[in-house]
Amino acid sequence: MNLFSDIREAVIAALDAMMAAGTLPAGLDLSNVAVEPPRDAAHGDMATNAAMVLAKPAGMKPRDIAEALAGQLAQDARIASADVAGPGFLNLRLSGETWRGVVLSVLAEGAEFGRSNLGRGRRVNVEFVSANPTGPMHVGHTRGAVFGDALARLLDFTGHAVTREYYINDGGAQVDVLARSVYLRYLEAHGQNVAFEDGTYPGDYLVPVGEALKAKVGDAYLGKDEGDWLVPVREFATKAMMVLIRQDLALLGVGMDVFYSEKSLYGTGLIEAAIADLKGKGLIYEGTLEPPKGKTPEDWEPRVQTLFRSTEYGDDVDRPVMKSDGSWTYFAPDIAYHYDKVRRGFDELIDIFGADHGGYVKRMKAAVAALSGNRVPLDIKLMQLVKLKRGDEELKMSKRSGTFVTLRDVVEMVGPDVTRFVMLTRKNDAPLDFDVDKVLEQSKDNPVFYVQYAHARISSVLRKAAEAGIDAGEPADLSAIADPAEFALVAKVSEWPRLVEIAAQGHEPHRIAFYLYDLASEFHGLWNRGNAQAELRFFQEDDVATTRAKLALIRAVAIVISNGLGILGVKPADKM
Repeated sequence: MNLFSDIREAVIAALDAMMAAGTLPAGLDLSNVAVEPPRDAAHGDMATNAAMVLAKPAGMKPRDIAEALAGQLAQDARIASADVAGPGFLNLRLSGETWRGVVLSVLAEGAEFGRSNLGRGRRVNVEFVSANPTGPMHVGHTRGAVFGDALARLLDFTGHAVTREYYINDGGAQVDVLARSVYLRYLEAHGQNVAFEDGTYPGDYLVPVGEALKAKVGDAYLGKDEGDWLVPVREFATKAMMVLIRQDLALLGVGMDVFYSEKSLYGTGLIEAAIADLKGKGLIYEGTLEPPKGKTPEDWEPRVQTLFRSTEYGDDVDRPVMKSDGSWTYFAPDIAYHYDKVRRGFDELIDIFGADHGGYVKRMKAAVAALSGNRVPLDIKLMQLVKLKRGDEELKMSKRSGTFVTLRDVVEMVGPDVTRFVMLTRKNDAPLDFDVDKVLEQSKDNPVFYVQYAHARISSVLRKAAEAGIDAGEPADLSAIADPAEFALVAKVSEWPRLVEIAAQGHEPHRIAFYLYDLASEFHGLWNRGNAQAELRFFQEDDVATTRAKLALIRAVAIVISNGLGILGVKPADKM
């Protein structure tokens, strides 16, 4: 059930009737007619812009349309009143029976409430995390991991066929640095004193890797030139790091469907095929780029390179794919990787990058548009930085990594559920302050606690009812749900399906966290009113029928909280 969609259908039907009757000109485009929550809840339960968007094409005054529409909607039993406001907005108030019907629908649909077929099975590839396989994941990766997994869950909830993918950056120079660092730990495991110079990875996480290498090859690499051990150690170390990364992801409840190796792009003809595809479309040429904007580096010189005409697809400049020495640029394998995604038949691609990859957005969108003939959209979400704090102190290092706070550090401090929820309390492109002490507080200012406490409170009432012999699952007469404060809570519940679709369309899982906080606030407000007004309490002594009605109401709230937390990957709390 999506009440907003249902009422919009009623508005569209009324407008169709008005066109048939000649009250409105025939053939009006109704696609921009919307039914939404009003800006001010005091104005009504819903509002429609129908009169405003139809006034110009109909050649009529908005108020005239709104008044006629109000009369038409008055015939709908679900609508208690329709009032014209301002220049022509129409505010709707729904009947008590309509709100009680929402509760029944939520209870009937349960875990399915809010699900939709918005995606219609569209195949979506969500690539996220994709951290270099050189060490454990840090707090910045944590945000991308949580965002990507929550977005994938949201898209799945709305009828998309989602593939979660991790791109392993194992084809660059950083894995050579990893191999040299592991070799130092290997020497250390043989009792040698070693020094970690700048550019190596000194973290303790490589100690067991060096010991494992010793256990595998013994002293075979001792005293050998780098050329003898670099390749096998690189492969050994990369595999070990990916085991570590998988373990880190598992701590957050994140699982990938595909781990895609950058190295697999080389020597397989895939890069060549991608560039050939672009060349066949007249998008590859030999040329010289303009000098960099601003102060030109002293060593800069114009060189002929192989370029991609990315400016034809909205980029600022054309981009090199092959250097003057014949080697590929960093951009070439990225093109090939996305070429492969397009060939795999995805209808939509989503890449989740760190904020430092902002310069890659236009070129990657241009590449995918060119490769797919503008058929496959690419949405790139940038993750802004996370500042981990404890009070006024910023946490920057850990013993495990040597230079940064790891994902494991964060989860050990606050737990996976708190970590996930907090990472979604800001939009992805806004910086996030993660205060370890604050997120463990039991207060309204802590959104994690506030939402979980609402679910725990509901669970406590249901336990009390069960102890009193009241089966909350039995059918109930909901006529006892009649107070405006109760209807306000149901109204917030009714927004859930609409909110889910908006969040999915915008690829914005943070909206789920925001909504859950607002729903919890509405629930706690009604709970607090019950302290002063006995008739609003959810458990009514000696009145089983009323208690059952109110239990139905809060069970509906619990279902929505549980469904929302499920999208965020957070387990609802039954006790706190």
